[in-house]
Amino acid sequence: QVQVVESGGGLVQPGGSLRLSCAASGSIFGIDYMGWNRQAPGKERELVAVISSGGSIKYADSAKGRITISRDNAKNTVYQQMNSLKPEDTAVYYCNAFSSVYGRDYWGQGTQVTVYS
Repeated sequence: QVQVVESGGGLVQPGGSLRLSCAASGSIFGIDYMGWNRQAPGKERELVAVISSGGSIKYADSAKGRITISRDNAKNTVYQQMNSLKPEDTAVYYCNAFSSVYGRDYWGQGTQVTVYS
């Protein structure tokens, strides 16, 4: 069906930047929304940003002004540029792709982002 693979996590100091990438493959026809969610230790998974195939974007309030999501439809890849990172951004970041053909979300394995001082 659809495979989703994230990359780009790592360790960064407060104020630093990271760029996450997420590539979808397989039965990619009909993939509409792609987005990023994150889950910090002891907390529920939460939306960070989502972008439609037409370019409509939604950000969580915590992401506005610091995080930019973009998408390359030709490569079936979504990116998340994260700037001015804070310790509270530490989490596992998961990418998801929603397929309108299969009517469901597909999730990646996640990539760890750790912001430490």
